[in-house]
Amino acid sequence: MNQTAEKLGLIAGNGHFPFLLLDAARAHGFTVVIKEETDAAMNQRAVADPNVCVHWVSLGELSKLIETFQAEGVTRAVMAGQVKHKQIFSSIRPDWRLAKLLLSLRTRSTDMLLGAVAKVLGDEGIELISSTQFLEPLLAKAGVLTKRAPDDEEQKDIAYGRTVARAIAGYDLGQTVVIAAQACVAVEAMEGTDATIERAGALLRTLDAEDVVRQDRRESTTLRRSLTVVKVAKPNQDMRFDVPIVGVPTVHTMKRAGATCLSLEAGKTLMFDPEGIVTEADKAGIAIVAG
Repeated sequence: MNQTAEKLGLIAGNGHFPFLLLDAARAHGFTVVIKEETDAAMNQRAVADPNVCVHWVSLGELSKLIETFQAEGVTRAVMAGQVKHKQIFSSIRPDWRLAKLLLSLRTRSTDMLLGAVAKVLGDEGIELISSTQFLEPLLAKAGVLTKRAPDDEEQKDIAYGRTVARAIAGYDLGQTVVIAAQACVAVEAMEGTDATIERAGALLRTLDAEDVVRQDRRESTTLRRSLTVVKVAKPNQDMRFDVPIVGVPTVHTMKRAGATCLSLEAGKTLMFDPEGIVTEADKAGIAIVAG
């Protein structure tokens, strides 16, 4: 391993994010990868690349994480990838340092917990930097990103959805809402964005089934049968962690759910494979706009 290059600590969660960040950061020198939920393929990267070193550390082992960074000479670190929110309440077995930190928190929201972890790292001489520092080209750019722009009804849903989404994001509950006819169909909580969209789609199918009954009774309904997904950053988004993310699977989930429009927050939402996202959205007739 190159002992003269800068060492960057990567606290890797699950998904493709850690691999994207690892590739982007390689030009900046030696990388140490610390694991909670990341894919075992990281081991293969360590074998293939002498400048990548993998240590498997549980999310609850805060002391071990710090000791590993210090032993490797890491003074800057970055968080990348999802850690399922429900783990905060289930599978984490905190060591003494994390247990002490948890007891000191007023609430155990994502921002509160990760912010406290960042402070502990800082106190130990390890600066937690923005997770987008090496991935700025992937941040959503303002404007209509697809061939089709949102229609008038979708624009109304976006305006309403942004108001609702920013309100719940301010409480650190989630960053996504699903809207139909200016009514909130689903709100993201611990289940994540795709599960929220799927839940909205299931509700939509239930309403469609009820419409069949209404039509038999010659009754009518006014709810528009399409969904608009609105994803925002938190009011004071800390770009070091929990940054809004969308990918090609998000578009596929929307298509299955009957969603026709996606609204993102420009400059604060990471788009993994922007070209792939737009291509799949155009195929599905889905409008994507960032503002």
